[in-house]
Amino acid sequence: MPRISSGIPATAFPTFSHAADFNFTWGFHRNLDLAVLVPMVTNHFDGGKAPAVGGTGLGDAMVLVKYRFYRRDSERGTTQASVTFGPKVPTGRTDLTGTNGKRLPASLQPGSGSTDFFLAANWTYTGLFNLKRLVADEDFHSLIRSQGTQSTNIGSDIESRFWLSYRPYESKNVAREWFIGPALTWLHSQDEHIAGVTQTGSGGDALLAGITNFVGLRPGMHVWLGMEWDVIHSSGAMFMPVRRHISFGITQQFRVHH
Repeated sequence: MPRISSGIPATAFPTFSHAADFNFTWGFHRNLDLAVLVPMVTNHFDGGKAPAVGGTGLGDAMVLVKYRFYRRDSERGTTQASVTFGPKVPTGRTDLTGTNGKRLPASLQPGSGSTDFFLAANWTYTGLFNLKRLVADEDFHSLIRSQGTQSTNIGSDIESRFWLSYRPYESKNVAREWFIGPALTWLHSQDEHIAGVTQTGSGGDALLAGITNFVGLRPGMHVWLGMEWDVIHSSGAMFMPVRRHISFGITQQFRVHH
């Protein structure tokens, strides 16, 4: 694997990464949302022989518009589809250094230094197989990257996530509800480009499987917990697949009065 002066592979991704995403979404129209997402990212790389390196910093922020172009309500439930798009701007930190004081590779930095574009499509179908409590949800999104810090293009990403959930509990006033079910995620990352040179084999594919819980605690407040594990992945020498993915979040909705 190609290495930089610190002895760390130039295409290395974190062996542990944590992102705390602060997401503010304004639903200013029935079918239109405006979201601002600001992540706080912690990256660590442990190569096994040398001391672990890494750190914490602000990640790249995104400004996204979501448009729901289809909705149909029936006795079976609701079917809806939407698209989301917007830029990712280079607000993140790109100056993390190793034990020798030299900058870590671009793929280990909280920020990318590049201006990228996010595009997503989401589809939800309630009442699968005519079961009102069975919901199919598909999310497909891509991050189209450009060259950023250290003359590096980390490579564009594509993710497809399918969640089949069942609602075992729902209160009479629908104030509290619980969804649980299996999730299947396909991740594809393109090869990195450093100073215009393609790092062949640094990208690849991974398939993860797991389970996700989504709980409505009260009107406007929801909590979710998801866990996924690597099932199969590409075998490129420089490819570092996601082995485990754990997500937790809480959402609180509120009304703004004019």
